[in-house]
Amino acid sequence: MTQTRFPDRGLYAITDGPRADLLDAAAQVLAGGARVLQYRDKTTDAARRLAEAVALRRLCDTHAVPLIINDDVALAAETGAAGVHLGRDDGDVAAARAALGTEAIIGVSCYDSLELARAAAAAGADYVAFGAFFPSPTKPHAVRASPALLRQSAALGVPRVAIGGITPDNAPSLVEAGADFLAVISAVFSAPDARAAAQRFARLYSSD
Repeated sequence: MTQTRFPDRGLYAITDGPRADLLDAAAQVLAGGARVLQYRDKTTDAARRLAEAVALRRLCDTHAVPLIINDDVALAAETGAAGVHLGRDDGDVAAARAALGTEAIIGVSCYDSLELARAAAAAGADYVAFGAFFPSPTKPHAVRASPALLRQSAALGVPRVAIGGITPDNAPSLVEAGADFLAVISAVFSAPDARAAAQRFARLYSSD
């Protein structure tokens, strides 16, 4: 596994593949200040996904940014990514830790549930993610989470990631509520200027 430290706060960018310009777009987002990059591709093209994940890991290494693989422990292990993000049906933290090692970054989707977050933190997750906070073009039917969750989960002692329909305009309320990271897909990877979009999010944490 790539030994890249999980940062304290910032933009957590998530790719929106498959797309022909994935590496170029990711490079722009990283240049704009993304602190974490997650590779998310729900297709079954194993060869392409492996090649893209390896290329993204190398790109992230040059920026000293951790690459997290969405929902696929085996792909994270094969590519030497920094870690994996687990959804509801993607296995548990202990199994991922056994497969990836003690230094791997393991994040868990907790949706709108403080109880899931408590369980994930107790199991050794490195961060927890809540959302969707706003209507999401990626997951239009996702459950909605309240900013109060960010405040209530402060005592868990792990970074909290906010996700779901986040834009530079609605993000400040989440940062104020305690979001350590803003996880964003469309607002950066679908933006006309991905680097400038990433910079807008990064500036929300620039005074820290």
